[in-house]
Amino acid sequence: MTVSIFTAQRPLRIGTRRSPLALAQAEMTMAALKAVHNLPDDAVTLFPMLATGDKIQDRPLADIGGKALWTKELERALIDDQIDIAVHSMKDVETWRADVFVISAMLPRADVHDRLIGALALEDLKQGARVGTSSPRRAAQLQRLRPDVQIVPLRGNVATRLAHIDAGDADATLLAAAGLDRLGMAGVGAKLSLDAFLPAASQGAVGIDCLASREDLMPVIAAINDADTFVAVNAERDFLAAVGGNCHSPVAALARIEGTQIRLRAEIFTADGSEMQCGECLYAMGSDGAAQLAEELLGKASADLRGMFAS
Repeated sequence: MTVSIFTAQRPLRIGTRRSPLALAQAEMTMAALKAVHNLPDDAVTLFPMLATGDKIQDRPLADIGGKALWTKELERALIDDQIDIAVHSMKDVETWRADVFVISAMLPRADVHDRLIGALALEDLKQGARVGTSSPRRAAQLQRLRPDVQIVPLRGNVATRLAHIDAGDADATLLAAAGLDRLGMAGVGAKLSLDAFLPAASQGAVGIDCLASREDLMPVIAAINDADTFVAVNAERDFLAAVGGNCHSPVAALARIEGTQIRLRAEIFTADGSEMQCGECLYAMGSDGAAQLAEELLGKASADLRGMFAS
């Protein structure tokens, strides 16, 4: 298939979750593809789908199936030829995936920081404040810095979580700056430093997924790939694979590209943040620096911490 074949009668079909943020990211992808390939508006169309993770809001994601709850409907649609490509927040994509799927491109990465909603800084949270999050990473980082805070489960899209804070269900919460920015909420929340709150692996990155068998689509998608984002995010995902965590494992990772090298920082925690092992390495692209860093952190960890990660 060539780009010229995409027409109003046979448009490029882009699958996305129905949440406002997912739709915004899919629209960014659609705009990028139309611009780079000079496609008319009716040659590209969105297929919004309701993910299982959107349907179930009363339990932590890790307790009901993990990240697959955000992607499995889109993956099934790819297999069933209902869509050509799927757009994912890379943070939601499972570390280990079937070989039938491939992330062929990523958009330029947005702000990787977390933002605190409900106070101007962590030290401004009242003693014993209830902080809503269902992220093991954020919970561990919060409790390491503020052992007095109470973690209360809080899930849902951005608007839902903000509404919970307004309703007093929690005193504060944490949200990704990238999502807020993409929803036109750049002024919401207080940015937390990367020294205190290293982000989740892949935070701020948007990936374009397709079937590995669709070699005809690869050059179409690759035309909008941001190379630095692609390399950095895959380095972070390599670290996740090497450290052997799961949806219950508090882990943070951030890679930056420096010429032909990758600088990777990573942290692993016990659930309550009482133990953290952290490290950084600079390594050549194509080498196994991410795996070596994972081995280093696990080697320094207590038996309890290793038990949360080593597979």
